[in-house]
Amino acid sequence: MAEERVGRCERRTGETDVAVEVVIDGSGVAAVETGVLFLDHMLHHVARHGLFDLRVTARGDVAMDKHHTVEDVAICLGRAFGEALGEKRGIVRAAHCEMPMDEALVSVAIDFSGRPYPAVDLGPRVAGMVGDMEADLARHFFETFALEARCNLHLHVSRGLNGHHIVEAAFKGFGRALDAASRIEPRLGMQMPSTKGTLR
Repeated sequence: MAEERVGRCERRTGETDVAVEVVIDGSGVAAVETGVLFLDHMLHHVARHGLFDLRVTARGDVAMDKHHTVEDVAICLGRAFGEALGEKRGIVRAAHCEMPMDEALVSVAIDFSGRPYPAVDLGPRVAGMVGDMEADLARHFFETFALEARCNLHLHVSRGLNGHHIVEAAFKGFGRALDAASRIEPRLGMQMPSTKGTLR
């Protein structure tokens, strides 16, 4: 039986206390409590559409501002994914998803290359608030994840009118692209999916 791919990260600062656990080969079960209800909802989408088992707890200074909590959750989630994937032997490595939600269509492409590079453009409709979260924090979440997971992440909106629809499509597509990129490719065996022999 293959070794379970699990990643964990804890981060305690003067602003937040965050713990994340992700099981790559899960079934889409999520237990999420961050104090930011909209972020909780989006992380449930990531788990369900990516079929990851995800546990996230966060306590932060959300009464003042939600930025620190969203950022630190993204830091921990990115690091947990990086730990769970390890050397990345045998994984597909790169994948993409086109995710619709009503009038919105979002493209997400991921490459676990070991080279962090976020290119995230959610468009002008993602502004103001989505639920109880500043809409622009969605962009910051994806950018921070890419830096901490050391992956390329390209995410852009093809079309969309409703900011909530755009952000939700982005998180759903993110989960599906993560799932596809992190899958084990049987034809690779334990080979590294790189001509360089390393993804660090």
